[in-house]
Amino acid sequence: MFLGSFKYSIDSKGRVSIPAKLRKFINPEANDAFVLTRGTEKCIDVYPMDQWKELVAHKLNQLNTFDPKEAMFLRMFLQEAAEDKLDSQSRLTIPKSLIEFAGIEKEVFILGAGKKIEIWNPETYDEYIKENHMPYEEIAREVMKMRKE
Repeated sequence: MFLGSFKYSIDSKGRVSIPAKLRKFINPEANDAFVLTRGTEKCIDVYPMDQWKELVAHKLNQLNTFDPKEAMFLRMFLQEAAEDKLDSQSRLTIPKSLIEFAGIEKEVFILGAGKKIEIWNPETYDEYIKENHMPYEEIAREVMKMRKE
């Protein structure tokens, strides 16, 4: 499970280093390969290949492409998706279209987000957190409450 947050820079070729503290959570089955795509917020989702295959098998392949909303989601989610592999300096190259989508300039905020990594413009992430009107404690109580079966 990816966890923690880091501020890094992105180079002129769109390459960003994946922090060592996140790399240690990459399963060997991923073979240092990733799929990058647009997030549901204004960020880039980075899935190790093993997690991507799980997402495809258990979620994306289950969508009904004859349902207009599900088909539209699938198109939007996959249209900017790109595969990449960590280079010798543990960097991924982010496609220009995803950099533009996330509004990334020189700095990035890298967030361990469970089964994936998120890459944000640091200012966009700060705004996202500030716009959330619920206190952390309230969100935690609502999301983590035990459900009766």
